[in-house]
Amino acid sequence: MEKISKDMIIADLVKLDPNIIPILMREGMHCIGCPSAQAESLEEAAVVHGMDPDVLVARLNTFLGA
Repeated sequence: MEKISKDMIIADLVKLDPNIIPILMREGMHCIGCPSAQAESLEEAAVVHGMDPDVLVARLNTFLGA
């Protein structure tokens, strides 16, 4: 499984593993299907939603076993 980085685009993350959607939603990213998710990086989205991107990346990589 590919390791997630904060420069990855949200839409690409969802394609990588759709099971991360509930994690992103639980973290407060309720805009998974919005147009911004098609071009916004994980870091950009995390900052907009008041999250630490490094913490979010670590949680997603732990989930994926990366």
